Amino acid sequence: MEKTATRDLGNEIDGMKGWQLRFRLLKLEPGGVIGLHSHKDRPAVAYVLEGTLTEHVDGGATKEHPKEDAWSQGKETTHWAENKGKTPVVLAVGDILKP
Repeated sequence: MEKTATRDLGNEIDGMKGWQLRFRLLKLEPGGVIGLHSHKDRPAVAYVLEGTLTEHVDGGATKEHPKEDAWSQGKETTHWAENKGKTPVVLAVGDILKP
């Protein structure tokens, strides 16, 4: 179900050459995992459309993100996530990155 749309920001905003705006719909099946990763140089926002995502932040904190929860990740965020539920998790995720 992954769907992705991107936009080159160099043509849109002065000083953003080489940067891209990306929007993704992601589906994480029960038992699925999004591996450990950092948001250094890749700020992001996320919104849960379906299910509950369990986020594990570097340092030991755990956060449940139920349906309709929205949050952001910045340069200090290193984390991984999993679907501990019995139904798929569907996320809408937007980020800015240098591909």
